Amino acid sequence: MSDSRREFLKKSGFLGAGVLASGGIVSAQHQGHTMPQPQPAPKKEEAPPNKTAPAKQDTAAKRVAPAPANGANVPVECPDVPKLPFTLDNGVKVFHLSAEVVKTQLLPGMKELHGWGYNGSLPGPTIEANEGDRVRIILHNKLPEPTSMHWHGIETPTDMDGVPFISQPPIEPGGSFTYEFTLHQNGTFFYHSHGAMQQMMGTIGLFIIHPKTPHTPYCHRDFGLILQEWALLPNNSVPNTMSMEFNWLTINGKAGPATTPMLVRQGERVRLRIVNLGMDHHPMHIHGHQFYVTGTEGGRIPETGWFPGNTVLVGVAQARDVEFDAVHAGNWMFHCHLPHHMMNNMVSMVGHDMGGADEAQKKQVPGYPQEMIMIMDKEVAKPETYGLPPGWTASMMGMMTLVRVLPAEEYDEIQRRIREGIVEPPKAMPGHKHD
Repeated sequence: MSDSRREFLKKSGFLGAGVLASGGIVSAQHQGHTMPQPQPAPKKEEAPPNKTAPAKQDTAAKRVAPAPANGANVPVECPDVPKLPFTLDNGVKVFHLSAEVVKTQLLPGMKELHGWGYNGSLPGPTIEANEGDRVRIILHNKLPEPTSMHWHGIETPTDMDGVPFISQPPIEPGGSFTYEFTLHQNGTFFYHSHGAMQQMMGTIGLFIIHPKTPHTPYCHRDFGLILQEWALLPNNSVPNTMSMEFNWLTINGKAGPATTPMLVRQGERVRLRIVNLGMDHHPMHIHGHQFYVTGTEGGRIPETGWFPGNTVLVGVAQARDVEFDAVHAGNWMFHCHLPHHMMNNMVSMVGHDMGGADEAQKKQVPGYPQEMIMIMDKEVAKPETYGLPPGWTASMMGMMTLVRVLPAEEYDEIQRRIREGIVEPPKAMPGHKHD
């Protein structure tokens, strides 16, 4: 058996050449989007690098960066997903969304998935606004069937709620509809088609509303993540929306290890906004830190209602905000802890020869083989992965990503590489082939 499952995936039809797109299909533009500029903490408060004994880590744990002097809300960062731009019309923020067929890759080398998204992105681009804003969102329907848009968790007038035949007529193919309302809430919300099967094709995006006054404790980093599931049959690039079994699990439209890591300067406070629109609930677990659950799709939870943990269950159609002080340096996993959601192309045939004992002896062990390995360091290399150990991708599959808590000098070096577009994959691990 080879050192990766790449050959098996090719044979099953999930890896190989891309499918030619028909006219009108838009490529997902997930890679290379400029993230909001970081707001580093004052140097005198930076946590020192943690490279030695636990005692130093305990010292670092007491060094949490203060809020900046201006205390402004931090723009949300959504790895692998663009922001939706807007224009101003007499003080109203005007956004345009186009519902359309989108082709994308969940993983490098995989055949293109043909889903339904917005503005060439799957999931759709993030809408970011402020409490008190008046927004006008014009939805253009480029799909071959009627659609509409629901603003999940946002309190709108009934004729703006987006339910076809109840609050509005369906938007016919080639048509458009203008939604306009004032935002009097703040928190983590999302938008989606109100057609159930359209949702399973990917029609969802984040809608973040920042508060008039930033919440306390102040968060230096603010990340948005969308959880989705896909059922892709062999040699088929279109998701099977009737299936109840899913073999590809994604965060912001990417399966691990293609998910772009979240970068944090050690000592900063971090908020993760997690939204789930699929058929399964997802227990999302972080390594190396404890967090507090501070918000839901209903908005901010009063501080007396916060509770600690390191795993939060994000149910279908729910949002959960968690916050933590990133005081422990390291490359920390954040992932769904359902075992089948920590794999790619989950099918009944699994396993990989891990090496070591004689193959004949290993086959005598009941249940062998179970472990799956797919090293893709080179294929998924980007500036954000600089400094990760060789072979790091072998542990990253399915609904997984990384929170990289970095000492100041390492954080600054990666930011330099992002600005300059420097990509340098780690060297291959000894004993493993790299196709």
